[in-house]
Amino acid sequence: MVLSSTGPAPSAAEVLHARYAGRLPVSLEKLAGPEHGVVELPLHVSWSGLRAYDLDRPGVRMGFYRTVLAEGQHEDLVTLLNRDLLLAQWPILRTLISKHVWQVWEEAFPELATAASVAA
Repeated sequence: MVLSSTGPAPSAAEVLHARYAGRLPVSLEKLAGPEHGVVELPLHVSWSGLRAYDLDRPGVRMGFYRTVLAEGQHEDLVTLLNRDLLLAQWPILRTLISKHVWQVWEEAFPELATAASVAA
């Protein structure tokens, strides 16, 4: 009988963590997305439902950020998300996204964790 030397398969949490971590920008300063106006998400980010979001409407903007954080690839994150808006919304936004997503972002960018703790 031959046993695998690769060890146990990674858990679902480990797979998700690696997936989201691999998409991150180098720094929050790389997030150069728009601050205002209507933005249409590409089909690979939003394949059903709402695709056009008015960033001047706070509730709609929150849904936009939630979708991009969950479904966007690296290039989507840097071109669609805006650093200042992300920081401002983070305390509430982190409660609307999966634990895997917010943990990866807060591990990589401590200023997000600080923003969340200051607002608490």
